[in-house]
Amino acid sequence: MTETTILALYGLLVIVTLVLQATGAMSQLGLGYLISARDEKRTVSGMSGRLDRALGNSVTAMALFAPAILLHVVGDSTSGQTRTLAMAFLLGRVVYLPAYVFGITGLRTLAWSVGFIATAVLYFLAL
Repeated sequence: MTETTILALYGLLVIVTLVLQATGAMSQLGLGYLISARDEKRTVSGMSGRLDRALGNSVTAMALFAPAILLHVVGDSTSGQTRTLAMAFLLGRVVYLPAYVFGITGLRTLAWSVGFIATAVLYFLAL
């Protein structure tokens, strides 16, 4: 599996997270509010709130991970090490999402750390 395939898989995970978040928000806030201009700030709670926060974190992770991968692809510096780091990132994020949604705090932090460290190392390798 290539680094760009792993990036695409993560993009799909973010899309699934968005769909789950929107579904949860619709059940709490109603379709009328979601299709409005949302001038009035409303929040979701419980699992929907955790999905909302997990989505924000996932988008931030994508904003950091994608350039790290693209630096290696454009620079023709992909390797077994960069693929392993990309896979560690993806696996960390796959574990992170349900751990956050179901409130498994220690596991959530560990999974987030795996993804974050893998991303940081990808940047160091690109130097």
